Amino acid sequence: MKEFRVGIIGATGMVGQRFALLLADHPWFKVTVLAASSRSAGKTYREAVGARWAFKDQPMPEKLADLNVYDAGKDIEKIASSVDFCFCAVDMKKDEIRALEEAYAKAECPIVSNNSAHRFTDDVPMIIPELNPEHLAIIEDQKKRLGTKRGFIAVKSNCSIQSYVPALHPLRKFGIKQVLACTYQAISGAGKTFERWPEMVDNLIPYIGGEEEKSEQEPLKIWGSIENGAIVKAQSPLITTQCLRVPVSDGHTAAVFVKFENKPTLEEIKAAWAEYKGEPQDLQLPHAPKQFLNYFEEPDRPQAKTDRMLEGGMAISIGRLREDTLFDYKFVCLSHNTLRGAAGGAVELAELLAAKGYFD
Repeated sequence: MKEFRVGIIGATGMVGQRFALLLADHPWFKVTVLAASSRSAGKTYREAVGARWAFKDQPMPEKLADLNVYDAGKDIEKIASSVDFCFCAVDMKKDEIRALEEAYAKAECPIVSNNSAHRFTDDVPMIIPELNPEHLAIIEDQKKRLGTKRGFIAVKSNCSIQSYVPALHPLRKFGIKQVLACTYQAISGAGKTFERWPEMVDNLIPYIGGEEEKSEQEPLKIWGSIENGAIVKAQSPLITTQCLRVPVSDGHTAAVFVKFENKPTLEEIKAAWAEYKGEPQDLQLPHAPKQFLNYFEEPDRPQAKTDRMLEGGMAISIGRLREDTLFDYKFVCLSHNTLRGAAGGAVELAELLAAKGYFD
C-alpha cells in the first residue's frame, strides 16, 4: 500500500487527539496537516492543546507536536491541496459541520468523518466496516451531486450503537423482530475526563441529548439498501433504547434484549458470533481485529475496565447470553467508545477506503 498524506480537522479535541495517537505510526497514513478553530490557528499543536491533552498515559506524539495548526474554516483550499484525505472531528453546530465537510469535498478532499451531521444524508455512507462495506458504492452518486472527481464524505456511526449492533448483525439470518437496548455510556463519549467533569464521580445521568434517537434510527441505515442513488433505511427490526451516562472513563456497555421470527438455540447464536468476520478481516486491514466478536462464558464479563482494550480496543465483547421471559434472549455487549466507536472506527473505515482505491 502506498503512503497517503492525511489531515486531522478538529485535531485539538479529545477525538482529534485520539486520531493523532492512532496515526502517529500508521503504516499507510502520514499526518501532514493539523487543523482546528481560529483560536488554535498559527500555534504549534503542542501550544494549541496545552494542558487539555486528555491521555495522561500516552504523551502527544513528538512527530506531530511541532506541526503548525491551520484554520479549519479559512484554510480549506490550502489544506485540500496538501493532503490525500482528511479525518474530521470538529465541535460545531450540525449545519456548520455539514457546510464545512461539503466545502472540503468540493475542494476535492475526501472526508472521513467522526461527526453526526451527515449520518442521515441520503448519499453519504455511514459505515461500520465489518457490517456494511457495500454502502461505499453510494459514493459515486454523491460525487455526481457534489460535482466532484475525487471529493466525497463518508461517516462512521454513533459510538453507542457499535457496542450492540455488531452483535446483532450475524443474528439477522434468524429474523430479528424487536430489540431493546439500554446503553451505559462512558464520560469520554462526551469528550470529558473525571478531572474536567467531577460531577460525574459517584453519579449516573439518565439522559444524553439526541442519543436515543440516533441509537434507534442509525442501525436501520446500516442495514438499509441503495436504491436510486440513496440509502433507504431498513423497515425492521423495531428498536427501542435508553441511554445513560455512567461514571466510567472509557467503554460503552449495552444490555440487549432480542425477539426473533425464527428463534435460534443458544449454541447457534454463539456459533454465529464466533464464525462472523467481515471485509476488514479478509483484507487484513491494519486496525481490523482478528476476532471481531468475542463471547465470554464467565458470568461477570465483559467489564469495561478489563475488556475495553481487547485487540487494541477494536474488538466487540459479548457475555451473559441467556433466555428471557419477555423477549427470546438477552445479553451484554461492550465496545471501546473512543477507539472502535470513534477515532479507531474512522481509521479502519479509511483503511477500507484506501484498500478499495477511493483515495487514488
